[in-house]
Amino acid sequence: MNLSFISRRALCTITLALCGLAAQTTFAQDAPRVKFATNAGDIVVEVYPDKAPKTVENFLQYVRDKHYDGTIFHRVIGNFMIQGGGYDQRYMERPTRAPVVHEGREALAKGGPRNTVGTIAMARTNVPNSATSQFFINVVDNGFLDPSPQQPGYTVFGRVVSGMEVVQRIKAVPTSSGGPFATDVPRTAIVIQSATLEK
Repeated sequence: MNLSFISRRALCTITLALCGLAAQTTFAQDAPRVKFATNAGDIVVEVYPDKAPKTVENFLQYVRDKHYDGTIFHRVIGNFMIQGGGYDQRYMERPTRAPVVHEGREALAKGGPRNTVGTIAMARTNVPNSATSQFFINVVDNGFLDPSPQQPGYTVFGRVVSGMEVVQRIKAVPTSSGGPFATDVPRTAIVIQSATLEK
């Protein structure tokens, strides 16, 4: 009798766990994906409009507008992150739309990802509501960038699902000064040749 009860409970637990995994898989399959074709290889990110809707729509509009085509990863720090989406190969800053509302805490409260390896987040100034087109991909776990009651943090809105080896390749490139930047600029330009919405 007890064994039968335990077995039924165990079966229910397993079934619920499998349903949860199936839901997560479906969620990942339904998430919009953007492919960055770079001169170092392709990177595909999926983004989560249910976690950070304004941030994702802002990012996808820049993709639709071809804003990222021809821009560079202008800031590469091997033990931190790679940042791009704002400057062309001549270090001319691309015009942007108005800044997007900061959604860091809201996204995290909805179960969105943290600043861990392979996640993509919006770059901004010290002002929380200042993010426009620039983004960064975390190459290590950067928990200190997560929102908290003490700080707004940075809005994570997706993750790399293909091409993490390209991200690793980019983070390892030699850097120096370039354009208006004193440090952290790849000596050989890492160019986003195109950014396209895959689905």
